[in-house]
Amino acid sequence: MRLLLAEDDPGLRSVLVQGLEDAGYIVDAVARGDDAQHQLSLTDYDVAVLDWRMPGLSGLEVARWAKRERRPTAVLLLTAMDTVANRIEGLDAGADDYLVKPFDFGELLARIRALQRRPHSTDPGILARGDITIDPAAHEVRASGTLLSLTPTEYAILELLARRAPSVVDRLTIARHAWSDETEPLGSNAIDVQMSRLRAKLPSANIRITTVRGAGYRLDAG
Repeated sequence: MRLLLAEDDPGLRSVLVQGLEDAGYIVDAVARGDDAQHQLSLTDYDVAVLDWRMPGLSGLEVARWAKRERRPTAVLLLTAMDTVANRIEGLDAGADDYLVKPFDFGELLARIRALQRRPHSTDPGILARGDITIDPAAHEVRASGTLLSLTPTEYAILELLARRAPSVVDRLTIARHAWSDETEPLGSNAIDVQMSRLRAKLPSANIRITTVRGAGYRLDAG
Protein backbone atom coordinates (compact mmCIF):
# COMPACT_ATOMS: atom_id res chain seq x y z
CA MET A 1 0.00 0.00 0.00
CA ARG A 2 1.56 3.30 -1.09
CA LEU A 3 1.07 6.52 0.86
CA LEU A 4 2.02 10.12 0.24
CA LEU A 5 3.20 12.12 3.25
CA ALA A 6 3.54 15.92 2.94
CA GLU A 7 5.00 17.52 6.07
CA ASP A 8 7.42 20.46 6.16
CA ASP A 9 8.80 19.73 9.65
CA PRO A 10 11.83 17.52 8.91
CA GLY A 11 11.88 15.90 12.35
CA LEU A 12 8.20 14.96 12.33
CA ARG A 13 8.41 13.88 8.69
CA SER A 14 11.30 11.52 9.46
CA VAL A 15 9.50 9.99 12.47
CA LEU A 16 6.28 9.48 10.51
CA VAL A 17 8.05 7.93 7.53
CA GLN A 18 9.86 5.47 9.78
CA GLY A 19 6.68 4.54 11.65
CA LEU A 20 4.61 4.11 8.48
CA GLU A 21 7.28 1.99 6.82
CA ASP A 22 7.54 -0.15 9.96
CA ALA A 23 3.76 -0.63 9.67
CA GLY A 24 4.22 -2.04 6.15
CA TYR A 25 3.48 0.97 3.97
CA ILE A 26 5.51 2.29 1.05
CA VAL A 27 5.87 6.02 1.69
CA ASP A 28 6.73 8.91 -0.61
CA ALA A 29 7.55 11.96 1.52
CA VAL A 30 7.73 15.61 0.45
CA ALA A 31 8.11 18.90 2.32
CA ARG A 32 6.10 21.23 0.06
CA GLY A 33 2.49 21.39 -1.01
CA ASP A 34 3.31 21.94 -4.67
CA ASP A 35 5.50 18.83 -4.60
CA ALA A 36 2.60 16.91 -3.04
CA GLN A 37 0.28 18.05 -5.83
CA HIS A 38 2.84 16.98 -8.42
CA GLN A 39 3.17 13.53 -6.84
CA LEU A 40 -0.61 13.13 -6.75
CA SER A 41 -0.78 13.97 -10.45
CA LEU A 42 1.64 11.11 -11.20
CA THR A 43 0.60 8.34 -8.80
CA ASP A 44 -2.70 6.90 -7.56
CA TYR A 45 -1.86 6.78 -3.85
CA ASP A 46 -4.16 4.95 -1.48
CA VAL A 47 -3.96 7.73 1.13
CA ALA A 48 -2.30 11.15 1.21
CA VAL A 49 -1.43 12.56 4.64
CA LEU A 50 -1.10 16.34 4.20
CA ASP A 51 0.00 19.00 6.65
CA TRP A 52 -2.32 22.01 6.40
CA ARG A 53 0.42 24.67 6.52
CA MET A 54 3.25 24.02 4.06
CA PRO A 55 5.34 26.14 1.69
CA GLY A 56 4.36 26.17 -1.97
CA LEU A 57 0.73 25.18 -1.48
CA SER A 58 -1.17 24.48 1.72
CA GLY A 59 -2.60 21.05 2.40
CA LEU A 60 -6.01 22.65 2.05
CA GLU A 61 -5.18 23.85 -1.48
CA VAL A 62 -3.87 20.42 -2.41
CA ALA A 63 -7.05 18.79 -1.07
CA ARG A 64 -9.18 21.20 -3.13
CA TRP A 65 -7.13 20.40 -6.24
CA ALA A 66 -7.42 16.63 -5.66
CA LYS A 67 -11.19 16.92 -5.28
CA ARG A 68 -11.52 19.09 -8.38
CA GLU A 69 -9.35 16.71 -10.45
CA ARG A 70 -11.21 13.67 -9.07
CA ARG A 71 -8.03 11.99 -7.88
CA PRO A 72 -8.74 8.54 -6.38
CA THR A 73 -6.59 9.22 -3.29
CA ALA A 74 -8.13 9.60 0.17
CA VAL A 75 -6.85 12.74 1.92
CA LEU A 76 -6.09 13.06 5.64
CA LEU A 77 -5.25 16.58 6.85
CA LEU A 78 -2.83 17.11 9.74
CA THR A 79 -3.02 20.46 11.52
CA ALA A 80 -2.75 22.29 14.81
CA MET A 81 -5.85 24.29 13.82
CA ASP A 82 -8.54 22.65 15.91
CA THR A 83 -11.65 24.82 15.88
CA VAL A 84 -14.94 23.51 14.54
CA ALA A 85 -14.73 26.10 11.75
CA ASN A 86 -11.29 24.78 10.78
CA ARG A 87 -12.55 21.20 10.63
CA ILE A 88 -15.54 22.22 8.53
CA GLU A 89 -13.29 24.16 6.14
CA GLY A 90 -10.93 21.21 5.75
CA LEU A 91 -13.65 18.66 5.13
CA ASP A 92 -15.54 20.94 2.74
CA ALA A 93 -12.30 21.49 0.80
CA GLY A 94 -12.15 17.78 0.00
CA ALA A 95 -10.35 16.15 2.90
CA ASP A 96 -11.73 12.75 3.91
CA ASP A 97 -10.48 12.99 7.50
CA TYR A 98 -8.83 15.45 9.86
CA LEU A 99 -6.31 14.85 12.67
CA VAL A 100 -5.23 17.56 15.10
CA LYS A 101 -1.60 17.91 16.23
CA PRO A 102 -0.23 16.68 18.54
CA PHE A 103 -1.63 13.22 17.85
CA ASP A 104 -0.98 9.64 18.82
CA PHE A 105 0.72 7.65 16.06
CA GLY A 106 -1.57 4.67 16.74
CA GLU A 107 -4.57 6.88 16.00
CA LEU A 108 -2.98 8.01 12.73
CA LEU A 109 -2.58 4.37 11.69
CA ALA A 110 -6.17 3.60 12.65
CA ARG A 111 -7.46 6.54 10.61
CA ILE A 112 -5.39 5.46 7.60
CA ARG A 113 -6.83 1.94 7.87
CA ALA A 114 -10.33 3.40 8.07
CA LEU A 115 -9.73 5.46 4.94
CA GLN A 116 -8.52 2.34 3.14
CA ARG A 117 -11.82 0.65 3.97
CA ARG A 118 -13.89 3.59 2.81
CA PRO A 119 -15.03 3.32 -0.81
CA HIS A 120 -14.37 6.38 -2.97
CA SER A 121 -16.12 7.47 -6.14
CA THR A 122 -13.35 5.93 -8.23
CA ASP A 123 -12.64 3.05 -5.87
CA PRO A 124 -14.98 0.03 -5.93
CA GLY A 125 -13.86 -1.27 -2.53
CA ILE A 126 -13.60 -5.05 -3.00
CA LEU A 127 -12.16 -5.71 -6.46
CA ALA A 128 -13.41 -8.73 -8.41
CA ARG A 129 -11.59 -9.93 -11.52
CA GLY A 130 -12.21 -13.41 -12.90
CA ASP A 131 -12.41 -15.74 -9.92
CA ILE A 132 -10.31 -13.55 -7.63
CA THR A 133 -11.42 -10.96 -5.08
CA ILE A 134 -9.05 -8.35 -3.68
CA ASP A 135 -9.67 -6.61 -0.36
CA PRO A 136 -7.47 -3.46 -0.37
CA ALA A 137 -8.08 -2.70 3.31
CA ALA A 138 -7.07 -6.17 4.50
CA HIS A 139 -4.42 -6.73 1.79
CA GLU A 140 -6.05 -10.09 1.06
CA VAL A 141 -6.55 -11.88 -2.25
CA ARG A 142 -8.80 -14.90 -2.64
CA ALA A 143 -9.21 -17.23 -5.60
CA SER A 144 -12.61 -18.94 -5.59
CA GLY A 145 -12.77 -18.19 -1.87
CA THR A 146 -9.33 -19.58 -1.04
CA LEU A 147 -6.86 -17.13 0.50
CA LEU A 148 -3.70 -16.73 -1.58
CA SER A 149 -0.29 -16.27 0.00
CA LEU A 150 1.26 -13.25 -1.72
CA THR A 151 4.30 -11.18 -0.83
CA PRO A 152 3.72 -7.42 -0.38
CA THR A 153 5.26 -6.76 -3.79
CA GLU A 154 3.13 -9.41 -5.49
CA TYR A 155 0.03 -8.03 -3.81
CA ALA A 156 0.81 -4.44 -4.84
CA ILE A 157 1.33 -5.46 -8.48
CA LEU A 158 -1.82 -7.56 -8.65
CA GLU A 159 -3.97 -4.86 -7.06
CA LEU A 160 -2.61 -2.27 -9.51
CA LEU A 161 -3.29 -4.49 -12.53
CA ALA A 162 -6.78 -5.26 -11.25
CA ARG A 163 -7.62 -1.59 -10.73
CA ARG A 164 -6.40 -0.67 -14.20
CA ALA A 165 -7.86 -3.70 -16.05
CA PRO A 166 -8.36 -4.04 -18.95
CA SER A 167 -5.85 -1.24 -19.59
CA VAL A 168 -2.14 -1.92 -20.05
CA VAL A 169 0.07 -0.79 -17.14
CA ASP A 170 3.58 0.28 -18.09
CA ARG A 171 6.70 -0.84 -16.22
CA LEU A 172 7.43 2.59 -14.72
CA THR A 173 3.97 2.77 -13.13
CA ILE A 174 4.44 -0.73 -11.71
CA ALA A 175 7.85 0.22 -10.31
CA ARG A 176 6.46 3.37 -8.68
CA HIS A 177 3.56 1.48 -7.14
CA ALA A 178 5.29 -1.65 -5.84
CA TRP A 179 8.83 -0.55 -4.91
CA SER A 180 9.91 2.16 -2.47
CA ASP A 181 12.75 3.01 -4.87
CA GLU A 182 11.30 2.99 -8.37
CA THR A 183 14.77 2.78 -9.95
CA GLU A 184 15.47 -0.58 -8.28
CA PRO A 185 13.42 -2.81 -10.64
CA LEU A 186 13.99 -0.75 -13.77
CA GLY A 187 16.88 -1.90 -15.92
CA SER A 188 16.70 -5.38 -14.36
CA ASN A 189 14.42 -8.39 -14.63
CA ALA A 190 12.86 -7.80 -11.19
CA ILE A 191 9.42 -6.97 -12.59
CA ASP A 192 9.48 -9.99 -14.91
CA VAL A 193 10.41 -12.24 -11.99
CA GLN A 194 7.50 -10.92 -9.92
CA MET A 195 5.10 -11.44 -12.83
CA SER A 196 6.30 -15.02 -13.25
CA ARG A 197 5.73 -15.72 -9.55
CA LEU A 198 2.28 -14.15 -9.67
CA ARG A 199 1.29 -16.21 -12.71
CA ALA A 200 2.31 -19.36 -10.86
CA LYS A 201 -0.07 -18.47 -8.03
CA LEU A 202 -3.08 -17.76 -10.29
CA PRO A 203 -3.49 -20.92 -12.42
CA SER A 204 -7.10 -21.55 -11.39
CA ALA A 205 -8.27 -17.96 -10.89
CA ASN A 206 -9.80 -17.54 -14.37
CA ILE A 207 -7.51 -14.58 -15.06
CA ARG A 208 -4.15 -14.21 -16.76
CA ILE A 209 -1.39 -11.63 -16.75
CA THR A 210 -0.68 -10.76 -20.36
CA THR A 211 2.64 -9.25 -21.47
CA VAL A 212 2.12 -6.52 -24.06
CA ARG A 213 5.50 -6.24 -25.73
CA GLY A 214 6.93 -2.75 -25.55
CA ALA A 215 4.01 -1.45 -23.49
CA GLY A 216 3.68 -3.31 -20.18
CA TYR A 217 1.26 -5.78 -18.64
CA ARG A 218 -2.49 -6.28 -18.59
CA LEU A 219 -4.84 -8.38 -16.46
CA ASP A 220 -7.28 -10.34 -18.63
CA ALA A 221 -10.25 -12.43 -17.51
CA GLY A 222 -10.83 -15.90 -18.89
